[in-house]
Amino acid sequence: MRIALTGKNGSGKSSIIKLICGEDLDYTGNFVKDSQLKISYVSQDTSHLQGTLSDYAIDNGIDESLFKSILRKLDFSRVQFEKDISDFSGGQKKKVLIAKSLSENVHLHIWDEPLNFIDVISRMQIEELLLEYEPTILFVEHDKEFCNTVATEIIDL
Repeated sequence: MRIALTGKNGSGKSSIIKLICGEDLDYTGNFVKDSQLKISYVSQDTSHLQGTLSDYAIDNGIDESLFKSILRKLDFSRVQFEKDISDFSGGQKKKVLIAKSLSENVHLHIWDEPLNFIDVISRMQIEELLLEYEPTILFVEHDKEFCNTVATEIIDL
């Protein structure tokens, strides 16, 4: 299942994501989450990324080979594998977070605006990856075409 959360700014999309991810939030109603649920979160913020891709994979406990294979599908050249992530463009950093997420053994992927800094070709590559890997994912995205292509369900808030 691939669910897109859509809606105007301020409609509660980010609050829902924060609640599911376990952030302390004031809310009304009931919310129950299994304590064993494993979540991979891709935030909008990429400023914390640094080091080599190999070090990043080791530090995050993901399979380096799978991680780099996904990055290759996102048009990373082998030369980039030796560079410091902090020198990457905004789009390349976002691809690192997406590849990391898809490399993690989790029950649910939550992506907050995955197409920030992403060009049209990269968007199509991400669409292909999601259709190929078929992860269970909840994502917030303003790109309607992406949502219509990838999502199995769209929830408009």
